Amino acid sequence: MGDLRPVSDTDRRPVVGISAYSTQAAWGVWDVEAVLVPRAYVDAVARAGGLPVVLPPLPGVVEGLLPRLDALVVAGGPDVEPRLYGAEPGPDTQPPKPERDAAETGLILGAVEAGLPVLGICRGMQLLNVARGGTLHQHLPDVLHHDEHAPAPGVHGDHPVRVAPGTRLAEALGGRTETPVPAYHHQGVDRVGERLVPTAWTADGLVEALEDPALPFCVGVQWHPEVGTDPALFDALVAAARARRDATVPA
Repeated sequence: MGDLRPVSDTDRRPVVGISAYSTQAAWGVWDVEAVLVPRAYVDAVARAGGLPVVLPPLPGVVEGLLPRLDALVVAGGPDVEPRLYGAEPGPDTQPPKPERDAAETGLILGAVEAGLPVLGICRGMQLLNVARGGTLHQHLPDVLHHDEHAPAPGVHGDHPVRVAPGTRLAEALGGRTETPVPAYHHQGVDRVGERLVPTAWTADGLVEALEDPALPFCVGVQWHPEVGTDPALFDALVAAARARRDATVPA
């Protein structure tokens, strides 16, 4: 559990927005549409020293929160709408979530323009790639001829990734050039978007991470660090958020 002390006017922890779902959920006597995000994201940000804020998928509205944030996490979730990258949905592609696609695209573009540190996770990395003009493989078993990246419903795969040295990702991981990761996805990067550079790969050649080297911290990973045991990426995101805030806010 993270540091849950009350927020005060003098609290100096960076505020980290986490993009959220709108989905049917049940609790108590209620079964209604709700805005939610898996708690693992919230706890990971809190443990890293950030103040997590859940961002609803409201395009044209939620972007108004960007000036109040110090960093952005674009969370995992359902498939990105293929028509956003000029493709028709395949037979294994999930139904579109246009509201979430639009809201998160607005958050990504606005955060990058504002210079906020950005961490895209799974779908978040894919949407970052699409927002930069890239494309996706809609169903990896058709391309890779195995299902090791999502071995069973609700079960994370566990495999190593090779990390390019000298990159933002390698720096965030303490200089490691190989690391085991938990993964759960059936889609992946095909054509890489503009100004993005691949920085990690699996043994089968799939791109597992992207970053914009021109920005202080704009990193996307295909895996799910929030459910793993390595806090390095969240630590690096919060550190980048703190450094940006301290450089732009008068003492």
